[in-house]
Amino acid sequence: MPSIQKKPAWLKVRLPSGDTYKEVHDLIRSQNLHTVCSSARCPNLGECWGNRTATFMILGDICSRNCSFCAVTTGKPQPSDQDEPRRVAESVQTLELKYAVITSVTRDDLSDGGAAHFAATIKAIRNAAPSCKIEVLIPDFQGDESALEVVIKAQPDILNHNLETVPSLYPTVRPQADYRRSLQVLERAAAAGLRAKTGLMLGLGETAGEVDQAFSDVLSTGCRLLTIGQYLQPSTLHHPVIRYVTPDEFAHWVEVGRAKGFDHVEAGPLVRSSYHAHRQVEGIVG
Repeated sequence: MPSIQKKPAWLKVRLPSGDTYKEVHDLIRSQNLHTVCSSARCPNLGECWGNRTATFMILGDICSRNCSFCAVTTGKPQPSDQDEPRRVAESVQTLELKYAVITSVTRDDLSDGGAAHFAATIKAIRNAAPSCKIEVLIPDFQGDESALEVVIKAQPDILNHNLETVPSLYPTVRPQADYRRSLQVLERAAAAGLRAKTGLMLGLGETAGEVDQAFSDVLSTGCRLLTIGQYLQPSTLHHPVIRYVTPDEFAHWVEVGRAKGFDHVEAGPLVRSSYHAHRQVEGIVG
């Protein structure tokens, strides 16, 4: 069985601990909610929960797709929990969040891909915590424009949809997704007047030229917010890490992105799409 490469020193993170971490952990468990922090084994879980932030993952914790980079369980999803939007909103209110991130597993089994559930969650948070800014990290809804429109009409402050990687790697990394379809999600969001955001992982086997081209492709959609992080292999059954990208290289991509025209580029080995999300949009979302 192939082994996982040893991580370099710059990828070391502290273990979750502290009273605030426990408070967030206990609240999420008591509300029977899921977070991408734990389901996707995010390396920043300890830091984020310790700062009273979490990315809520709605529509269950079983994904209908089997992307080779992702730690989320693949299988047959359970029916949607119609009370979930209320519980998410109540948790946002209890934690006194100023910025909430809502994502989901991909639900190709649902006729609208879960779009109405996203909209209901946005509405519930608006009612419970009117001053809280809302970012949604959505799937591609299989290119269904009407489903995407449901989320757009709910008016999140940021609409995030991750490209994840460059087009040449989609067949092995995101076999059920489509690069151009993902660009269209960003384009439609930006055209509707929303702040669009996307993210890329490095270390999967992409070339520098492909990353540069992806930047240009994203900018052509009207999306101006970008996150870039290191891919970390969840298990030996997942896509291998081809290489670990150095902090200096990430700093280089920040400069490239700014020069090309992004409003903000958040890049680093431990950066994930919702890491420091509130800071990524300070001064952009009023």
